[in-house]
Amino acid sequence: MKVMVILGHPQPGSFNHALADTVADTARELGHSVIFHDLYQEGFNPLLSAEEQHAPVFADPLAEQHARELVETDGLVIIHPNWFSQAPAMLKGWVDRVFRARVAFRFNEQGRVEGLLKAKVGMVITTANAPLSREAEIGDPLPTLWRETVFKPSGVPTFVYLPLTPIVVSTLTQRQSWLAQVRELTKQHFPAR
Repeated sequence: MKVMVILGHPQPGSFNHALADTVADTARELGHSVIFHDLYQEGFNPLLSAEEQHAPVFADPLAEQHARELVETDGLVIIHPNWFSQAPAMLKGWVDRVFRARVAFRFNEQGRVEGLLKAKVGMVITTANAPLSREAEIGDPLPTLWRETVFKPSGVPTFVYLPLTPIVVSTLTQRQSWLAQVRELTKQHFPAR
């Protein structure tokens, strides 16, 4: 099984990095092939040009590589901070440039979207500083956005969302517990071959 891990956090050594490493290490321990991309470290260009939007080919070799890998993956895990109830702009730009028509989906003769990805699982792990009670009060749009506008139209049948919060006041013990939870979630959704 190929598992693609996408990290969308700008700060090296952040807890998001520890989460991404935990997913990748666990998947490897289970015998899976892991494709790992730290978007900021790679210098991924998130800007979708007007020319590229409708072109049948990619203008950027790195975006093309990511798209090729996305098509081949059996599972996708995205880790990012929840900033203002949104993913960082870098990650939104990655979706715009990689999850595109003729890669992740196509329009049929009736104009309906048909998913093209073979991935069976799409998992999103987020970190935030607002307590879960605040998220419950105002609502967290991220699971709906990821599930309904990215994974479902791309044909990915299983969606898993794990919000970890509040990070700013979390203890080492709490963070270790979250890492253990992520390890178990990875084992559950990407079982050993």
